Amino acid sequence: MSPLRTPTAAASLASWVTHRARPLAGRHDDYDDLMELVGDARIVMLGEATHGTAEFYATRARFTQRLIEEKGFNLVAIEGDWPDALRVDDYVSGGAGTAREALEGFKRFPTWMWRNSVVLGFVEWLRAHNLRRGKEGPVRFYGLDLYCLHGSMESVLRFLDRVDPAAAARARGRYACFEPFGSDTQQYARLVHLLPDTCEADVTRVMVDLARERARYERHAGPDAAFAAELNALAAVDAEHYYRMMTFGGAVTWNLRDRHMVETLERTLAHMGPDAKAVLWEHNSHIGDFRATGIGRSGHLNVGQLLRERYGAQVVAVGYGTHRGTVTAASAWDGPAAYKRVPPARAGSYEDIFHRAEHAAFYLRLKGLDYRLPDAWLFEVRDERAIGVVYDPEREHFANYVPSRLAERYDAFLFFDETLAVEPLDPGPEPPGLETYPTGL
Repeated sequence: MSPLRTPTAAASLASWVTHRARPLAGRHDDYDDLMELVGDARIVMLGEATHGTAEFYATRARFTQRLIEEKGFNLVAIEGDWPDALRVDDYVSGGAGTAREALEGFKRFPTWMWRNSVVLGFVEWLRAHNLRRGKEGPVRFYGLDLYCLHGSMESVLRFLDRVDPAAAARARGRYACFEPFGSDTQQYARLVHLLPDTCEADVTRVMVDLARERARYERHAGPDAAFAAELNALAAVDAEHYYRMMTFGGAVTWNLRDRHMVETLERTLAHMGPDAKAVLWEHNSHIGDFRATGIGRSGHLNVGQLLRERYGAQVVAVGYGTHRGTVTAASAWDGPAAYKRVPPARAGSYEDIFHRAEHAAFYLRLKGLDYRLPDAWLFEVRDERAIGVVYDPEREHFANYVPSRLAERYDAFLFFDETLAVEPLDPGPEPPGLETYPTGL
């Protein structure tokens, strides 16, 4: 056993954490240090170690509220699809309906990722906040992802039907390329390589035509509606590419997806103007710089890496972690949400060290640490936990860990020793002994 992995060494590192970390006590000033760290940054990336932990969602929402109220952030950008998030954006911008109805757009697996009680509370808060802003204009709520191929195409057609029926007819004819596959994007992914022609040229033509007519469409429907249609067309183009390349797997599709999210963010910031400031809600695997992981050596890149390379100090990345508890996840892709037990973290992992510290929950600043002792251990490669939407606790110790250099991957880290599963809005199984959820914002 390495001297740095012995119980004595672990206890010493835990003592370092105890003295350097700021305990989270549920008070407004919990995030004062983090607010100071953000400073004048334009993009703040808030992660999560799972897609189903209530504490991650709730603290992310609380901190985002402070960024909006105190630092003028006016865009919340999520790891969700563009057309689905637009329903929420319409609601928080003063549209009709309820917050629950606005979230009904998130119908694709995993629905609990955005259709949960914490997001519901945040959306209600954001609408109330926007109603108070008046002439300042609303804080926007947009999705950066590309999975919703058919939803994006349908949105483009609805827009064109309204502003340019002739262009709508042409676009409908081009999108008909996908009709042999129905709504099954997986079937397109499986069969596209057996076809003489793909749908790439057709979806690209629609996007090019929309961009060419952008100024005219803005005069008819307004800048925001024309922009939304163009971004839906972009999502359709990149989704077609993503599904076409899916059979290759590995870095190809991962990189395509994360590049799309960065391009969508950059286009959105440009559309909103030079004073626009964005908060990103995505998994650690997207916002935590891949150059500080083993994955980065395999040709993968991610949102965090790309934004740091382009914006430097204007970007702040905050990772999240937990030692044990429960999580909402599925047993298989497209499976129902289930409440699963998260076993104690792997020995020697960052989460194991943090568990040994004397704080049940804490904030740890990583930016500005020294490569030399006593900070050096946070620049060493250790296991960092990562749980996705499909999770098998029985295989916890064979998977779900990323070798990382934590101090190079994030600017700060929030840790919760024991966490609870997030509560989905849709009916599902009863939580395993969980009576309360930290849903307060």
